[in-house]
Amino acid sequence: MAVAADHWMEARGPSAPDEAHCLAVREVSHSFGKRKALDSVSFSIAPSDFTVLLGQNGAGKTTLFSLITRLYDNRSGSIRVLGMEVRKRPSAALALIGAVFQQRTLDLDLTVRQNLRYHAALHGMAGHETRARIEAELRRVGMLERIDDRVRSLSGGQMRRVEIAGALLHRPKLLLLDEPTVGLDIGSRQAILEHVHELCREQGLGVLWATHLIDEVGPQDRVIVLHQGRVLAEGASEEVVRTAGASSIREAFTRLTGAAASERSRS
Repeated sequence: MAVAADHWMEARGPSAPDEAHCLAVREVSHSFGKRKALDSVSFSIAPSDFTVLLGQNGAGKTTLFSLITRLYDNRSGSIRVLGMEVRKRPSAALALIGAVFQQRTLDLDLTVRQNLRYHAALHGMAGHETRARIEAELRRVGMLERIDDRVRSLSGGQMRRVEIAGALLHRPKLLLLDEPTVGLDIGSRQAILEHVHELCREQGLGVLWATHLIDEVGPQDRVIVLHQGRVLAEGASEEVVRTAGASSIREAFTRLTGAAASERSRS
């Protein structure tokens, strides 16, 4: 049974103002030449929300992250972090964001400590407090004993944990992770998922976790289904499954994306 994408845009009742959200994206579109990568994307993330941005490769996930972090300039709609428009107040907004990108950002020839010192300096951090914070974040991800090891000696999962520690050094309110578990073994993937969920619970972080791996969606997570640049569904995972008349998030995703593809082929 096909599920119309428009069904997911029904009114959801009064919403909180953008200032109350870690992230509020409103009517954002973006094109590369004639190809539209994002089409009127809107959603919001509240403090302590673990939100999975679920979409196949090419859905527009990385483009969206690039707009939020100002690697690209959004020329339509608005993107706000705790009410601050990233286009008008980029420095203030970006200071509230921690990001882990799909491509590795660590220097393999430097030690873990040296990499994190460099990351801290980019945020204007220095001195004793920075050293203490580096050690605290590495301890949190179970990597303190590797602080003076060169990054190239670490496994892929360990590198990811170091990158997450770096993203949290400046105490952001919003954490963005773009396909953070690609190429990792099952154990490493699960450990990173559990750690980020814990950050949401303990620190009140808003998290946007982009992935194409449906098994990374938990029953209590919020989900945004992104397909061919359009948001097809947004809400609690169990709500998305129930409204789709499906038995699992995998089945709901298949129905949604299949219906959207059929609609586009007819237009």
